[in-house]
Amino acid sequence: MHTMWKGNISFGLVSIPIKLHSAIEDKDIKLRTLHKACHAPIKYEKKCSACDKEVAPEEIVKAYEYAKGKYVVLDEEDLENLRKENEDKAVEIIDFVKMEEIDPIYFEKCYYMSSGEGGNKAYALLRQALLETGKVGIAKIIIRSKEQLAIIRVYENTLVMETIHFPDEVRKVEDVPNVPAANQMEKKELETAILLIDQLTTEFTPEKYTDEYRTALLQLIEAKKTGEEVVTGTDKQQNSNVMDLMAALQASIDNTKPKKTEEKKKKTTRKKVAKEA
Repeated sequence: MHTMWKGNISFGLVSIPIKLHSAIEDKDIKLRTLHKACHAPIKYEKKCSACDKEVAPEEIVKAYEYAKGKYVVLDEEDLENLRKENEDKAVEIIDFVKMEEIDPIYFEKCYYMSSGEGGNKAYALLRQALLETGKVGIAKIIIRSKEQLAIIRVYENTLVMETIHFPDEVRKVEDVPNVPAANQMEKKELETAILLIDQLTTEFTPEKYTDEYRTALLQLIEAKKTGEEVVTGTDKQQNSNVMDLMAALQASIDNTKPKKTEEKKKKTTRKKVAKEA
């Protein structure tokens, strides 16, 4: 597993050498853009908007636009020094909190943490302490030139670092348009909706959820590659009529009734018929 960051995590006077490894594998299917006429890849050139000339990488600098058309140019050396100054510091766990106090809206990316050289005992100590207290650590880290807020938690037997958004990066819910008021439903509708949720409630089994679009796209690519006829499935017919909310809820409940109940009814009916015969 590729190491994408090395450093130290500390809490109090305990320092743990660790390595970060991405916990997520990007399985998106990358599609190239080609010229329709000859199927050659399309190039994207970097051109100056004023000179209308192609610019070489060594001619490109980074800058911050503080007003329309006005920039502060930042030297690569300045940025590198700033990065090094922060990256060389050990990552300190600032606070410990309960996981349920952090809303999932803050979560961003997940990394596995492995122990660095000589860090096994301290790693195991932090892991066990987090498990027994039911807490997660809050820390700051610089990854790829950006300071990140992160939580340190236990996943199975491994410490995990999960980067989270800073509060000012999460937009205010008050800015969301057209959010209905809480009192816009009938009591019967709410009871029926809760019944539907109860019937659909199950244990979370991640393996049962798959990316159906990616599977279909891979099948399409394979079929085209081998020259097979491509057959597309028919879309589910959508009801164009506006259905009454209660009727929709009731129909959903009828469609999600446990199969066991139906099977029991069938068995009972069969036994009854057999006795009568």
